[in-house]
Amino acid sequence: MYSRSLRSPEVICDFGAGNGELCKLLAEHYQNTKLICYEPTPSLLLEARNNLSAVAEVEFCQDIRSVASGTLDVVFCLEVFEHLPPEETADALQIIYDLLKPEGTIVVGVPVEVGVPALYKGIFRMSRRYGVFDTYMKNVALSFLWHPPRNRPISEIAPGFRYHYEHMGFDFRGFKEILSSHFKLHKVSASPFAVLGTWLMPEVYFLAEKANKRMQSDAATPRR
Repeated sequence: MYSRSLRSPEVICDFGAGNGELCKLLAEHYQNTKLICYEPTPSLLLEARNNLSAVAEVEFCQDIRSVASGTLDVVFCLEVFEHLPPEETADALQIIYDLLKPEGTIVVGVPVEVGVPALYKGIFRMSRRYGVFDTYMKNVALSFLWHPPRNRPISEIAPGFRYHYEHMGFDFRGFKEILSSHFKLHKVSASPFAVLGTWLMPEVYFLAEKANKRMQSDAATPRR
C-alpha cells in the first residue's frame, strides 16, 4: 500500500526543505504533483523561493500549521532529524503523522554517526578544523565504539527553534525506534551502497507508512 502513494502522489511535502534543492528534483520526477516546500527558517525559505522561482506547482510554507491535517500523500524529510533535540524530534514526527493521509508514506534520510562511519567522518573533520565538539578525540572514539556522546551542544537556527549544528552524537538506532513508534517501518537502506550496510556507509534511509497507532502499539506488545 505504501508504494502506491509513492507512485502517484497528489501532494508531496519536503519537510525542512532548506534551500529547496530536493523540491527541484521532485518537480522533475513528479510533474503532476503539488509540492509543499516547508522550511521554518526565514533565510533558508528565501533561498528556496529563489532556487525554485522557475518551478511551478510549488507552495512555500514557513508555518506547518497552515497545512491541513490528512492531506499529504508523501513526506520527505532528509538531513533534518539529526539536528533536532528529542522533544523537537517527537513533535515533528507527530506533526508529520497528522499531516499524512491514511497509509501515507514518509521517507527519512539521516547520517550514520556511529561505528566505522563515525571514525572516518571524525578524522575528516579533524583535518578541516579542530577544538570543537565533533572533533574531540574522545567524542570520535566514543562514536566509533557505538556509544556516541550525549552532551550535544544545542543552539537555535532561528528564534524559538532549538537545533544541533553538529551531527556527532546522533544515533540512527535510537531514531529508528522512535520512528517505528509512530509509523509502520517498511524498509531501511544504507547509502550510497546499500549492500555495505550501516556499518560502513555514511547515510541511512527509512521508508515507512502511516498506520493506526493502536495497531502499532498492539504489534509492539509481546504476546504471552
